[in-house]
Amino acid sequence: MKEYRTSDFDYVLPKSFIAQNPVTPRDSSKMLVYDTANDKIYHKHFRDIVEYLKTGDTLVVNRSRVIPARILFGGHFGKPQKEIFLLKEESENIFNVLVKPGRLFLDGKSFIVAPDLHGEVLEILEDGTRNVKFWNPMAEDGFSTEVSDSTVHELLEKYGRAPLPPYIKESTADFSQYQTVYAKEKGSVAAPTAGLHFTPALISKIRGVGVNMQEVLLHVGRGTFLPVSTEKLTEHKMHSEFYVFSKENADALNEAKNGIIGGAKNHSNRIIAVGTTSVRVLESVYDNGFEPKSGETDIFIYPGKHEWKTVSGLITNFHLPKSTLIMLVASFLEHKGVKDPVAKILSLYEVAKENNYRFFSFGDAMMII
Repeated sequence: MKEYRTSDFDYVLPKSFIAQNPVTPRDSSKMLVYDTANDKIYHKHFRDIVEYLKTGDTLVVNRSRVIPARILFGGHFGKPQKEIFLLKEESENIFNVLVKPGRLFLDGKSFIVAPDLHGEVLEILEDGTRNVKFWNPMAEDGFSTEVSDSTVHELLEKYGRAPLPPYIKESTADFSQYQTVYAKEKGSVAAPTAGLHFTPALISKIRGVGVNMQEVLLHVGRGTFLPVSTEKLTEHKMHSEFYVFSKENADALNEAKNGIIGGAKNHSNRIIAVGTTSVRVLESVYDNGFEPKSGETDIFIYPGKHEWKTVSGLITNFHLPKSTLIMLVASFLEHKGVKDPVAKILSLYEVAKENNYRFFSFGDAMMII
């Protein structure tokens, strides 16, 4: 078995291919369909996905909702603008964050985002992130004669902005366009972007042909989109993300896995993951069957290592070079019997470029079956 290196997953992408805004309506985005059994490529629109779904299939989507994780403040009277990017809540009102510029967020340093939202750097971690405690000094707790009933979470929502990735520089999209239409629990700092292509009408049409939809939860972290910095994949430290997989999920997917529809044995039904985040949940919870679980997963899926257990089809976007996401998609191609999965994923990306597909978060989709 070939041992792949990070540089194997590199490719050249001119900036003109990076989508700065989503298309409208959402399901009018392009979709490259790759049929692995016949080695065929089809160029479609996302609304055509119903053509590739069958009665008894199960689509698994990630219902996590993006939080307004980017907080900008200061930047007046000649002082530099400060930025805090929320990554994860470690405990009540204490968050692991990225900061900019770092010299203004030293250990023990207090700062003021707004009159009703203050913070203090509790710790600087090895990776340069900070653990920061936030509080509302205007709350009725003796700090101030003024009173504000707003909680820290409400204030972070109030002052935060959409955490668009750094490669999106000229977007006019509003925050709702960076959420899936089925987003529920708050907690992601990046959107599960494969799901951005669905509309309520398309979901209704999909259900109408006998396709089941299961919503799992994985709060997407910043690490999902970062390039792998080590050349040896075995040396990469994978980020962890919080997930929830319910009893309803387990029951439905065990039926699908066992080829059962409505309690009767049928053909083997496909489990199709919408996005790499859904994959991470499914492949983390399966052990001779699906079981209800929740916790943190740091699963790292790449070719030559992972033995796929659950997924028959994958809907995804076009990902950054040398990212864990493109590695996961290549691994899925290997699972589907493609002999040189890395060469194939890179060739599919070249086909996408030749046909003017749009890449990354607001970009077009790919379906592998």
